[in-house]
Formats: sequence, structure tokens, C-alpha cells
Amino acid sequence: MFHRTLALTVALLLSAAASAAQPAPHYFVIEVVDAQTKRGVPLVELRTVNGIRYYTDSAGIVAFHEPGLMNRRVYFHVSSHGYTYPRDGFGNRGKALLTTPGATARIELQRANTAERLYRITGQGIYGHSALAGRPAPIREPLLNGRVLGQDSVMALPYRGRLYWFWGDTNRESYPLGQFATSGATSALPGKGGLDPSVGIDLTYFVDDKGFSRKMAPLDGPGPVWLDGLFTVADAAGRTRLVAHYARMANLGKRLEHGLMLYDDDREVFARHARLDDAARLTPQGQSLRVTRDGQAWWYFAQPYPCVRVRDDWAHALDVARYEAWTCLKPGSDYNKAAPALDRAPDGRLVWGWKANTAVIDLKRQKELLAAGRIKPEEAWIALRDAATRQPVVAHRGSVRWNAFRRRWVMILCQHGGTSLLGEIWYSEADAPEGPWRWARKVVTHDTYSFYNPVHHAFFDQQDGRIIYFEGTYTRQFSGTKVSTPRYDYNQIMYRLDLADPRLKLP
Repeated sequence: MFHRTLALTVALLLSAAASAAQPAPHYFVIEVVDAQTKRGVPLVELRTVNGIRYYTDSAGIVAFHEPGLMNRRVYFHVSSHGYTYPRDGFGNRGKALLTTPGATARIELQRANTAERLYRITGQGIYGHSALAGRPAPIREPLLNGRVLGQDSVMALPYRGRLYWFWGDTNRESYPLGQFATSGATSALPGKGGLDPSVGIDLTYFVDDKGFSRKMAPLDGPGPVWLDGLFTVADAAGRTRLVAHYARMANLGKRLEHGLMLYDDDREVFARHARLDDAARLTPQGQSLRVTRDGQAWWYFAQPYPCVRVRDDWAHALDVARYEAWTCLKPGSDYNKAAPALDRAPDGRLVWGWKANTAVIDLKRQKELLAAGRIKPEEAWIALRDAATRQPVVAHRGSVRWNAFRRRWVMILCQHGGTSLLGEIWYSEADAPEGPWRWARKVVTHDTYSFYNPVHHAFFDQQDGRIIYFEGTYTRQFSGTKVSTPRYDYNQIMYRLDLADPRLKLP
């Protein structure tokens, strides 16, 4: 009896699943694809004449059903960040489609971006329209995973045979609206049970008893807890550990405390290791990269320029006084704007180099030194320019990785104050991780929308580094845009870049 009941239950579930996979007959399906690759394009807006807006899901699908607009030739305005559609004689970009229920139409876009937009990684309804259209999705949780509606800024690295992912503030569908003490998930590596990165990422979230992505860096006291500078190091017993810098914030601009955290594998949570003084000159920051020089392994920290490093050694990693800065100050000096302790050789040459427990000279400080006449323009280390226009490019955040295909260090960075405030993504190269970084090419644009804190995931590189993958946070924050893009806003989007593309040639 039990087996018969079980078999009946399974049959009913399979029947329900099969029914769910069938296209709903009242939907008209629109496929939007990249004309070059024929792959579906996410984040394309289709807008009717009366202002009804649809956005393609990660498969480039819109399932259209509007009472009163079915079985009619409906005009759709077509627009998407970094993609174009031809204008008609009136200057409109769009197409009229016969909205027959059960039918399918295709729209092809030309890609202006050098990089190709692939899919959304986080949030609700990643393949929502595909589900309505009865089409399969390539990921395990295509509609809602960990009850996550939005997540800010990712760090990820291989750890103990899996990929570990950590984000900042995280939104959910109910009240309270989210949690603000870092979220986390794991996924299998490609080739070891994980999906090809061109297809997607199957995230397994660390969740609470209600199934929501839980706090991974809980601390007593008010304010969100943000992590950065995530890296691994072997402890005194030879066991690999996760280390990160943390900051507990009062608001975007005011820090309440900061220090170092260690990941507790038994509890699956970060715990405070040491609280640091606000005057600490150097800490892990931004995105980490491992570098070997003269037989010594180091962890460099890029924000976006790798201006801080520490030996890949337990004792060094936990002692911020032993961290080093790429700087032109005298060793052991703080930064004093009024009287900077510049490190000059006897012949007057400004000495840039790695110096222990010394303040960093970042772009802001370099500008101050230039404005005051303390250093000459030809002595500036940070001087990134657009390879097409020779105009300066002000880098905001990014990551640096070694690339075997280009045989150079490559940087994916977000521009501050470009065509959109934080929505322009650039590619650059250098012979050393600290630079100098001189030239860049724009690879992604976002129209009046932010796409900040991009990171290149080198563990996804393909064809010996010719194909690279990077993601960033798509959000209207700081952009000036008044209306959020439904489902996509405040989430992570993956791009793919072919480093053999001739448009990436640098001087």
C-alpha cells in the first residue's frame, strides 16, 4: 500500500512538473538575442506605446500577455544598455509584432559593448519569463533562491574544494526587508560538478531557520557589517583559513569599528579576530590577488590599484603592522597633507616602492600632492587614460588578475564620473600588479545606471585566459535614475569578455 501510494504521489508530481513545463497558451513569447552570438540578451526593455514595460529574463525571454493587446500588431520600443536596434524614419527604435497567444517572435540586437552580458546571478525571477513560457532554465533555482531579492557587491574565491561567495547588504520579500551583516553561499567548481560559467552558477546559500540568506558576520551593536579583502592563508597548524577585513558602519561614510575576521568552519560564520585602531595604516582591502615574486608568495589587495600587500604567511597576515604599501612616502610615515614625508633619493628622484607600515598614496592623495606642487606630473604613478581619446579615466573599484593569454596583469575597473556616474566598465593591462597602469579601453556601458564594484573571476577563465568572466552590482544607487529596473536592480550580473577582441588593443 505504501509503495502504491508513493508511486501515485510521484506520478502526480511528475505530471504536475510536466504541466508546469508546458507553455501557457495565452502567452505570446518574444525572444531577444545578440545578433552576433544568437544568445538571449538579458535586461532588454520592451515598452509598448502606452508605457507598459517588460524586461527580458536571463534567457532573453519576455512572456507577453496583456488583455486588450492580444492578437494585435503591437509596437514595442526596444532598448538595452550597450545594445542597439535600428531607428526608423521617425527616429524610433522598435518593432511591431503580432501578439498571437502561443506564438513566438524574435528580435536581434547589435552589441555595442565589447563584453557580452550573460545572465543575472542573484535575485528573484532570474528565469521568470522562461518559466511562464514553459521553457527550461539551466540553474537549479531559477525563480527564488535563499529568499534573496537583492544583493550588493561580491567577493569570491576557491576554498576547500568549492567556491565561496560573500555579499554585502541583502534584501528579501518580507519585513524586515533584509539583513545587513554579510551573506554567503557556495557553489561547485566548473569541471567538479559546477556549471560552465557561460551557463550560470548554482548557488547554495547559507540560510536561517526561515530559509533566508543569513548573517555571515554577526556582531553585537548597531549598523551593517561589511567585509572586504577576503583571502586565504595557512594557520600555524597548516590548515587553510579564510581571513577578511570587516567594518561595522553607522552609515555610508562613518565607520564605528573595524578589524580582522576569521571564518569558523564548524559554525560556518565569520568571527572577530582582532579589533583594529582607527589609525591603522594598512589593512586588507578591496579584491585580493595572490602573487609570487622571487620565490615569495604575497597577497595583494586592489581597490582598484593593488597598493597594499602582505606575505602569504599566518603571522604576517594577522599583524597589520607588517603589511606593506606601494607609496612614495618615507618608510614608516603617515600621510600629512601639509608636510608630506616624501621619499626622495639624493639626486632628487621620487622613490616609489613597497614599504612596510607606511601610508598609501592613492589617487586622491596623489592629486593633492600634484596640486600643491609637491610632486611633478611626470612623477605621478597613477595616470590611467582612455586609449581612444587620451582623456583621464578615474578608477573607482575593480580587480586585478594575472592573465596567461595576454601574459600580463589585467584589470577590470569601474569608472567614477564617466558617461554614467558609476556605470562604465574598463579593461586595462600592466607588466606588474602595482602598475603603472597607463591605458584602458571601455568594454561595458550602462545608460544612467550604476554597475559598481566589478570583479573578474579568474577561476572561471577559459581557453588559457582568452575568455574571462566578470560581474558587478547593477543598481540605481548614485546614478540619478529615478525608477529601478524591476527584478534586476541591486543584483549581480555576469559578463563575458574575449581578450582576443581587436578592440582591446592598447598603445
